[in-house]
Amino acid sequence: MIKKLTLPLSIISAIFISSCSSVYMPNVPNTPMLSQKGEFSGGLHISPRLNTSLNGAYAVSNHIGVLFSGSYMNREKESKDYRHKLMEIGGGWFDTFGPDNNRIFEVYIGVGSGRTDRIFREFDDNDVLIKTDIEEITYNKTFLQVNYSSKKNNNLRLFGHDYGLNYGTALRISSVDMKTFMRNNTGQVREGNIFLEPIFFTRMRISDTFQLQYTTSGTFGLNSRKQMNAGNSIFTIGAVINLNGKRKQE
Repeated sequence: MIKKLTLPLSIISAIFISSCSSVYMPNVPNTPMLSQKGEFSGGLHISPRLNTSLNGAYAVSNHIGVLFSGSYMNREKESKDYRHKLMEIGGGWFDTFGPDNNRIFEVYIGVGSGRTDRIFREFDDNDVLIKTDIEEITYNKTFLQVNYSSKKNNNLRLFGHDYGLNYGTALRISSVDMKTFMRNNTGQVREGNIFLEPIFFTRMRISDTFQLQYTTSGTFGLNSRKQMNAGNSIFTIGAVINLNGKRKQE
């Protein structure tokens, strides 16, 4: 049991240590697990720092899906405020396979636009404010994402009831480039970076349409940057609904 908890605890520790050190705050990637035409997937995910992600997806055919996502965070502290918002849209291809068609492979591409505002404050030994730096950043984003997931259930017995567990993973490659970077109303050198974001999620099935989801990820920047770096990762708890999808084989 201790060994199983080691990885999640290390991820949680790294997330809190990062403390919003990058202007790029990743949202929870859209992993809708679409299986047939007319299926809708929606999700709401919240991190310990109240970074909130809202995801939606719709299958326009038996193999084509469209995505939309948004995230928002407003965290105020004595020495630092951090506010961000991000919107994404995309589309791609999905297919089911396996003996019961309960495994799903998805490939999506998309674009997004975001904004991050940061305020840094310095105080003297008497807690008197002596300096304030205000940063305002806007950026564009493009991404390629590959998802693999399974609707094959492993049972978890909890409080006398059996709940189905299914798992998934995704790899998102995000290219993020600043449009503007202002510090105290003065333009700064803009930065960009490419991020590799491996994602792992577990879903607990409450009903045929409603599931709880636990998501973790890492963020790795391919370039060394001062502001647009890989300082933030994902750890969230959320809920997902899937309507009009293929029923799971019991």
